[in-house]
Amino acid sequence: MATVPLPAEFTLARHSTDRRSPVRWILSHAIRHWWLILVMMVGAYGNARLAAFVPILTGRAFNLVAQHPSDLEIRLLWIAFGIAGSQVLRAILQLARNFGAEVIAQRVERDIRDELYVSLLGKSMTFHSLQPVGDTMARATNDVREVNYLFSPGVNLVVGSLLFLVMPIVLAPQYHWSLALTPLVYTILYFFVLRRYLKNLEPITDEVRRSFGEMNAHLSEALDGVEVMKGAAQEETEIRRFERNARCVREANVRQGDLEARFIPLLMMAITLGVGLFHSIFLYRQGMLEKGDVVAYMGLLFMLDFPTWTSIFAYSQISLGLAGARRILELMNRENNLDQNLNGYAGEMRGEVEFRDVCFAYHEDEPTLEAISFRVHPGQTVAIVGQTGAGKTTLMKLINRTYDVNAGCVLVDGIDVRDWNLAALRRQISIIEQDIFLFSRTIAENIAFGKPDATFEEIQAAAREAQAEEFILSLEKGYDTIIGERGVTLSGGQRQRIALARAFLTDPRILILDDSTSAIDSATEDRIQQAIAAAARGRTTFLITHRLSQIRWADLIVVLRKGRIAAIGKHEELLRTSEAYARLFRE
Repeated sequence: MATVPLPAEFTLARHSTDRRSPVRWILSHAIRHWWLILVMMVGAYGNARLAAFVPILTGRAFNLVAQHPSDLEIRLLWIAFGIAGSQVLRAILQLARNFGAEVIAQRVERDIRDELYVSLLGKSMTFHSLQPVGDTMARATNDVREVNYLFSPGVNLVVGSLLFLVMPIVLAPQYHWSLALTPLVYTILYFFVLRRYLKNLEPITDEVRRSFGEMNAHLSEALDGVEVMKGAAQEETEIRRFERNARCVREANVRQGDLEARFIPLLMMAITLGVGLFHSIFLYRQGMLEKGDVVAYMGLLFMLDFPTWTSIFAYSQISLGLAGARRILELMNRENNLDQNLNGYAGEMRGEVEFRDVCFAYHEDEPTLEAISFRVHPGQTVAIVGQTGAGKTTLMKLINRTYDVNAGCVLVDGIDVRDWNLAALRRQISIIEQDIFLFSRTIAENIAFGKPDATFEEIQAAAREAQAEEFILSLEKGYDTIIGERGVTLSGGQRQRIALARAFLTDPRILILDDSTSAIDSATEDRIQQAIAAAARGRTTFLITHRLSQIRWADLIVVLRKGRIAAIGKHEELLRTSEAYARLFRE
């Protein structure tokens, strides 16, 4: 059968990024918006250059007043117009700088959110089982926003302020060459101190982001388990735990503030102004400068004030942004994205499944499944039974590559599932789990989740098959009823019937039912059993269940015990030959 390439499940049509380091990664995002970077740089240079016009023109005005020429008023008026005009133009260029930086920040944030979301969707369930949801949410929201702030105000102020450092060095020699020495020495010392400051700041900002992630993880866990917490009357214990986490966040931020407070360029700036004033007055007393030149030079030195003040928080913002980027990259690079195998097999599935010497472990030293081997023919119904923790659900999740085997292989239609196109494989397999997840959407949208283009008639037919239409129509808005998060507004049986309808609608070739009728009353179960039996015809069906009524009519029964196959066969045969199987019914 010819293979037809399908679009990959987790592919986003965007440029690739360089994930080797936070700086490389951020630059690979930013460079796509090169014209905005150019706007920002031109605006920053123009802003700094025109800012220097004010002290220079002011110095000329002082010299004119001292010389008192006959056309003094006219020349002073022209200087006033020059200052006013230059500052209007400066404001426009400053707006361009801020505009460029802000738009870059927003676009990079958008692209990073897209990349992170796609990366998370591409991770295996092993990753998601071990990664705290709250910490993931902190990285996907707060850390991504810190990368935004890295550009605006961070990079925006840093680029602008660095040019303010350059102007006094470049323009001071027009009055006397030696006047460049003071701002030059200040700039050298400034970068030396800044280097030490950033080195000390990096671990603190990392701790700020880490402690926030831990606090958020606990908050998410507490809210998810609020019913259990209240039922056990553990509110006070959880409050104390949250207070400890919040205290860690506060202490990390206080350490950052303490380091910022001891940043010494403010003292260096004051010394620089004093040295510069003494130097310029000395040259004035020697007749090498005019009064206006002293005024202009001091005005140029005051331009150092902008980079001095902004360095207190702008570099902290950049450090926080890089810390956030490190956390995001750590999340994305911790495990390679699940191989989508875009060029893999994508044909129509018959439903043959074979487990061949399969081994799987969530942790290397704790095997969950060992040496699992059996074969299921297309259209067969297989019951997977065993005590809690035997590995039944894990075994079934190897078929659609929710998890990947550590050893051996799982074959569908004789093809290793890793050689299938991932999207094609999963579209033809439907799993109904014991813990039903429903979205905060309408009932119709939840049923059609696996087939968004389904017609309303198809949705109704699937609901009728799952014995769900009766209770749906009893709701005020019927199929348009919006259910709460995770379906909390429905009973367990209602949620399971919605999930069954969702599975029936997609018409899968392999159907996996993980104790899917556990929350359904006996009368409803009988009707659903008939629906499941009808749905199982022509497709391979796996049942994970403890109900004898479902196990009896299975074509094959696989008994798992501690991650291994304890017995395999039909019901009557296993009752006679397998003590492990017989014990399940005695218990």
